[in-house]
Formats: sequence, structure tokens, C-alpha cells
Amino acid sequence: MSKRIAAKYKIDRRLGVNLWGRAKSPINERNYAPGQHGSNKKKATDYGTQLLAKQKLKGYYGNLTERQFRRIYQKASQMKGDTSQNIIGLLERRLDAVVYRMKFAVTVFAARQLINHGHVMVNGRVVNIASYTVSEGDVIEVKEKSKTNTVILEAMQSTERDFPFYLEVNKDALKGTFISVPKLEDVPYPVVIEPNIVIEFYSR
Repeated sequence: MSKRIAAKYKIDRRLGVNLWGRAKSPINERNYAPGQHGSNKKKATDYGTQLLAKQKLKGYYGNLTERQFRRIYQKASQMKGDTSQNIIGLLERRLDAVVYRMKFAVTVFAARQLINHGHVMVNGRVVNIASYTVSEGDVIEVKEKSKTNTVILEAMQSTERDFPFYLEVNKDALKGTFISVPKLEDVPYPVVIEPNIVIEFYSR
């Protein structure tokens, strides 16, 4: 589990972007680097640009560990097709990402916690592994005993995000189906995500 769950907004400050597009992000009011005086902006090197792209993508999905993220890159590079699209597909197939997209949780960190605590089912069975890979046609739902959970109900009513077209969600039943694996252009990122530059980082 990520060590930065309690400090998710520090990621926004460090990267200088409102990574999840949230109204509560401190970057909305303090659009400068952390520290007493911020930091002097320097011309980014190729390495710096690649590193920032990687940190943004890792951070967006709950600040994955380097080991987890490298494993995803390696798997994507071994698959047929465009590696950058494969990376996005694998990330969006993570159960915590799907639970977040279905708005069962207000953040991907909260989605991971719901899964770890056994509130989420896939095809009728409880799955408590956030990195579980969802397949097309899988049905993801909140466990019956958890459907009165205030945190889940409040998250579902949030207007910060809409459901992407590659998911079919029944808001009343707290249940949804993973319809298809999205491409980069299909994913509703609130910031520019550049998996092609992430590939350059790992290909150095």
C-alpha cells in the first residue's frame, strides 16, 4: 500500500498540478512549489521531463510504488500494440481505478481502502486486492451489507466527475460493468498525461 495516502495533496503541490481535478486541491490557491519561498523554475532537462511524466501517472493512480509501476510498464511492453496505450489500459483495469471511476469512492486512495476492507465484489465474489485486473464484461458492485455506507453514498452523489463511456453504472444498485478497455484519449484525465514520455524514461 502506498505510504502517501494521508498526504495525497502533497503530490499536487510537488508536481504543480491539480492531478485529480478536485476542488479541494491546494494547487487551486497556492500555484507554486512547496517551501517557504517556493522554488526557482529551471529549464527542464529531458530526464526531468520524463521523470515528471512518470510521477504524474504514478501519482494519479494512487501513487503506486516504483516496483508496481515498473511491472506494469514491463507487462505493457510485452503486449501487442502500442505500449503507451497498453500502459493506460492496464492501469484502468486495476480494480481500485474501476471503483474510483464508478464513483463508489471519492478518491483512488479511498477506493483502495474500500477494496482492502472487503466492501467490493467482482462477479459476485469479494475481492480485497486493489491491483486485481478487471476484464471486459466483469461486474463490479458494492457488497450488499455495505450499500448503506455513508462514505460510499456521498461519493456516488459527487458532481466532480462523470462516468466514462467504457463503464456501465447503475447508481441505485451501486453496481457496474466494465465494458471495454479504454485508450488514452478515452480516459477523463483532468491533466495532460503522457505515457509515451514515461516509456522514454524506462527506455533510457
